[in-house]
Amino acid sequence: MSSSAPIIHVIDDDASFRAGISRLLKACGYQVAVYESAHEFLQNPTGDGPGCILLDVRMQGLSGPQLQAHLAGTGNDLPIVFLTGQADIPTTVQAIKAGAEDFLTKPVSKRILLPSIERALARRVELKKRNALLDNLRALTGSLTPREREVFALVVRGKRNKQIAYELGTSERTIKAHRHAVMEKLHVRSVAEAAAIAERLGLLADSGNSSR
Repeated sequence: MSSSAPIIHVIDDDASFRAGISRLLKACGYQVAVYESAHEFLQNPTGDGPGCILLDVRMQGLSGPQLQAHLAGTGNDLPIVFLTGQADIPTTVQAIKAGAEDFLTKPVSKRILLPSIERALARRVELKKRNALLDNLRALTGSLTPREREVFALVVRGKRNKQIAYELGTSERTIKAHRHAVMEKLHVRSVAEAAAIAERLGLLADSGNSSR
């Protein structure tokens, strides 16, 4: 088994279930880490590699949904697939609304479990790509000077150089220079591309409020 194989974190207080699911997942090429409680899981760093969590709902100490809420609050982005022997609709709805990838009832067949795990793993890969893109965009906008940020906020709202100069109390020539610097630093060639960056970062609403 490759050391780069995804790690499936199995959190369940049933020892026989942990053993059985561990054998199945290892036979399918995954790395597996097992925990008998949410507390034990929290004591062990999960790393930043590919993986997901198979989480029991009812356990002593922190329940599955309580652990899910805790992980969301701490920024842990490992996708969660819930496994339970006693599913109920309110708990299922709550877990899915809170971001769980799936909610499966024990005993779960390999035919159902493995596709659910693969969807969870794929979602984390996509999330990592999206976060990396956002980090890069934040770094680009972070390179702007305070005045360039003001110009950027007005440019992406469709303001012309003359309007921006009036609002900021400076010359149109100065605004043109700032605008050129903004486009260079953001590595964009058009206002549409700059606006797309602002939208991805959630800056359009802020820039709209700041101009009032």
